[in-house]
Amino acid sequence: MSEQLSTETRALIRAQLTRRRFLAGAGAVGATAVLAACSSSGEETGSASESAAAESSGTVRWANWPEYLDYDDEAQKYPTLQTFIAASGINVVYKEEVNDNDEFYGKVQVKLEQGKDIGWDIVTLTDWMAGRWIRLGYTQAFDEGAIPNKENILPGLANVGFDPGRKSSLTWQSGFAGFGWNKEVIPGGIKSLDQLFDKKYKGRIEVLSEMRDTMGIILQYQGVDISQPFTEDQFMTAVEFLEKQVADGIIRQVKGNDYLDDMESGDAVAVIGWSGDIFALANDNDGKFEFAIPDSGGTLWSDNVMIPSTSTNKKNAQSVINNYYDPAVAAQVAAWVNYICPVQGAREEMEKIDAALVNNPFIFPDDATLAKVKVFRPLSPEEETTFSEAFAAASGN
Repeated sequence: MSEQLSTETRALIRAQLTRRRFLAGAGAVGATAVLAACSSSGEETGSASESAAAESSGTVRWANWPEYLDYDDEAQKYPTLQTFIAASGINVVYKEEVNDNDEFYGKVQVKLEQGKDIGWDIVTLTDWMAGRWIRLGYTQAFDEGAIPNKENILPGLANVGFDPGRKSSLTWQSGFAGFGWNKEVIPGGIKSLDQLFDKKYKGRIEVLSEMRDTMGIILQYQGVDISQPFTEDQFMTAVEFLEKQVADGIIRQVKGNDYLDDMESGDAVAVIGWSGDIFALANDNDGKFEFAIPDSGGTLWSDNVMIPSTSTNKKNAQSVINNYYDPAVAAQVAAWVNYICPVQGAREEMEKIDAALVNNPFIFPDDATLAKVKVFRPLSPEEETTFSEAFAAASGN
């Protein structure tokens, strides 16, 4: 799979505007392209009564991660979604509901097991969690021909181990986990775990609650190839290292996507975080934050859109997904989220907006950048349980 992802990312499709430039230029790219796609309308809501109304009306309810869809601060709308809404009669309720894969799964697991509506028609989850949902029968296979833009997926992503042939999932974005820091506090930057866990930053460092990203970076620091079958002893040695940083008070918290709030408030000055998040913070705070892949290696991951088995709005959900696999629409999203786009043709669309941005190695990774990252290997169910419990205990959770 790591070879597939490397191929995928080499081909990556999209240059990006900064957030500010995107908001100024979005109208030039998007309206016409999205009009062709066809399906959605609505505002963010989320009460139980609204959820019930959505299920009966055909509204598409989409749970995604924070900072993961183009957003206009002034209008307080999602431009590509609103254009899509205007071009169709289908309502879309979009919420930044996913803070952590396990946390989100914990909220809906019982209803999934019972076959009851979980309140979402599209969910966006990382490869390993997407694989779990598919394996357990918690997703619906796409209808043949219902997502014609599916053919635009990068070749390296078209046939993954957890979903051969992409029958039940499509990549939303890919990205890197590495170091993010406040340049005003740490002007020299961070390239190693020794620098991240320096005692001078005690109590102001945070790491991700996504086990594969935090542990993947620690394991590589200790010389372990996370894409290969490392041992339980090697994993536990890395867990002990994490546990010591927590016990010594170096690590303030082990957090999900809400680590962004602490970086912005100044409670945290450096993190193990995600590339697009840190670029978003930098764009929103006059370049105050920076991101780098650790010298010892970062991680490469993908998130995927899927339709839960409990959704009764499959047809409309497929239309929403199809819309975002239109290259022009994908380019708009990519311009804002600063992650690796999975849609062929989006790079060319982005070149029409700002050709200089296609040279950003965190947007269109070159071989040198890809050589610095690994995909965390698949875990057996037994390893998943053992490793997750050890990580949670070391994290203080």
